Amino acid sequence: MRILLRLFGLVLLSLLCLQLYFAARILAMNWINPESTAFQRSEAWRVTQTTGQLNWRQQWVPYAQISVHLKRAVIASEDASFAEHDGVDLEALEKAWDKNQKAQARAARSDSRAPKIVGGSTITQQLAKNLFLSGERTLVRKGQELALTFMLEAFLSKQRILEIYLNSVEWGEGVFGAEAAARHYFRKPAARLSAYEAARLAVMLPRPRYFETRPNSGYLMNRALTITARMGAVELP
Repeated sequence: MRILLRLFGLVLLSLLCLQLYFAARILAMNWINPESTAFQRSEAWRVTQTTGQLNWRQQWVPYAQISVHLKRAVIASEDASFAEHDGVDLEALEKAWDKNQKAQARAARSDSRAPKIVGGSTITQQLAKNLFLSGERTLVRKGQELALTFMLEAFLSKQRILEIYLNSVEWGEGVFGAEAAARHYFRKPAARLSAYEAARLAVMLPRPRYFETRPNSGYLMNRALTITARMGAVELP
């Protein structure tokens, strides 16, 4: 029994130390830009193993040098309540759950393939996952994601969260961050993106590598028009 209690205590201590490590890393991000994320490193490994070479495009730019249009477009597309919630949007999660249940029911009735699962993750949750976690989907990983999300919201301003997100999110094969995406797709800096160009980039975010190979997708263009119309109502941090 004593051995089990000691093991349990060691596990708890290890978990506590891990959370303190994460907290220290996040706190430091108030002053230090992260050089890379866990997702970027896993992608670098995947691409290198697949192709034998790595064509990496990323250039950090300050918040003020990212187009207001892109900030509004990403929030409108990915997390409309970003400026208001505390890291988790319960209403969005509930809507995503309902949508997934209905889609699965339709697929079962028609005996069709499994439907695409819709998320409900906020920008802060996406950043927490990209910064520190693997892509596996388990309850333990989801619990850690939530803990990291609340740490990000507690230690960083909304503006800083959005700045880190826009500078590190994937926008294509080896394309990370707003500056690299703007130059890759539109041959211009992120500061000069138009409203429609920003909306197109925002729409790509859930499946950037897919849309990179389908630049003339009808869905991409139509969805970008919808996002452009919503951008005026977005509240920026």
